[in-house]
Amino acid sequence: MAKKKSVNDSKVIMTEMVLPNDTNTLDNLMGGRLMHWMDICAAICAQKHSNRTVVTASVDNISFGKAIQLGNVVTLKAHVTRAFNSSMEIYIKVTSEKMPFAKLDVSNQAYFTFVAVDQAGHPIEVPEVIPQTDVEKEQYAGALRRRQLRLVLAKRMKVSDAKELKAYLEST
Repeated sequence: MAKKKSVNDSKVIMTEMVLPNDTNTLDNLMGGRLMHWMDICAAICAQKHSNRTVVTASVDNISFGKAIQLGNVVTLKAHVTRAFNSSMEIYIKVTSEKMPFAKLDVSNQAYFTFVAVDQAGHPIEVPEVIPQTDVEKEQYAGALRRRQLRLVLAKRMKVSDAKELKAYLEST
């Protein structure tokens, strides 16, 4: 197993300004542009954690709750929640700030999954994540259930084999 790392070892903060070329006809940030920025931020985080080339394996639900307007400053924060054999779950939170008013809004949150690969494109082992704060521990515990749900939905795991997910759903 590769060296263990803390969540802080690979945190990424990325900042962008919404320019006219990033917007739709309503002067709001285009969803595709935001997803592009989210993918880049999360990929950098996964690369920092694994010290490897990574590929996007999946993206959980991205909901567009609050429009991000032309001229806003967008901040994307990403961190690894858990690493499995060759994959890593990355949590990303997006906020926007209307300048110069300093009004901060949370606009999006999502989980991305990346796989570390070698030079031939084959999956390669990644370091384990050591959660330290209560929030990190909660996200770490939930990551296994989210992974099982992704695998069930992709038909790569039987529902009967998703033991942690089943136990969680039965307890709620």
